[in-house]
Amino acid sequence: MPSRWGVLRHRVATSAGGRVWRHGTEFELLSRAMSFAVLAFVAMVPLLVVVAAIDPIQSAGFERWIVNGMGLENPEAAESVRDLFSTPRQVINTTSVLSAVLLALFGVTFAASVQTGYEKIWGLPPSRTRHKVWRQAVWLAVLTGFLFAEVESEEVLRNGAAQGVGRVALTLVSGLLFFWWAQHFLLVGRVPWPALLPGAVATMVGLAGLRGFSYFVFSPLLVSSTHSYGAAGTLLIVESWLIGVGFVVYGGPLFGHHVQSWTIRGTRRRGGRKGGVRRRRAPM
Repeated sequence: MPSRWGVLRHRVATSAGGRVWRHGTEFELLSRAMSFAVLAFVAMVPLLVVVAAIDPIQSAGFERWIVNGMGLENPEAAESVRDLFSTPRQVINTTSVLSAVLLALFGVTFAASVQTGYEKIWGLPPSRTRHKVWRQAVWLAVLTGFLFAEVESEEVLRNGAAQGVGRVALTLVSGLLFFWWAQHFLLVGRVPWPALLPGAVATMVGLAGLRGFSYFVFSPLLVSSTHSYGAAGTLLIVESWLIGVGFVVYGGPLFGHHVQSWTIRGTRRRGGRKGGVRRRRAPM
């Protein structure tokens, strides 16, 4: 007869949490989150630096985007992040048309990595190259616009409690819609909209939790790391935060995938119709 420990291990492994853990391990969630952070900093951040520099409203530079995303209220922590990036005027003066085009191409490689991650989460084959490149470019443009609007909303809706509540609500709704659309768009419509909604919700919950964690943990760590290691210490904390973002961006859809599986199982037990992912090939 199996031991009690063996029975307990089997129950844990076959539980809902065990299945999510196993899927995350097979997906190599932590490794992909680290790759996300590296690609984001190498391929995506330079493009966003240029976009932030030509901001016609604030021209505050990309450091404001990072400070906003990490929720840094500590002035010293925010100042350490500002020291990492050039001023908007310097960025504009040193950026040529060719370099801007190259930055956009690098950004597309970042979009490709996110698309590949979504496809592996849902067990889908890669879409055709000719079909997916333009989707990656569109996703990149929408992501940039979303981040731009998020930062600008802080400037517009920053006075008073009512505006603060409105900004939080706007951020949650727009973020939910973006991550819901992003999955469907990058997966070329091979997963139905209802199946993707739990992943979008989980992503926004995770990002909200990460912002709170950043406020209480990363903010004081930025100050101490900057004092100890200078700019390298600041970069280390920012990169750690990006790893957290990657973990949530992939972990949310992964959790949503299992929510969809549980929903299908429950429907089958009740004698409902079979639903799920349409495993058709992506259009040419």
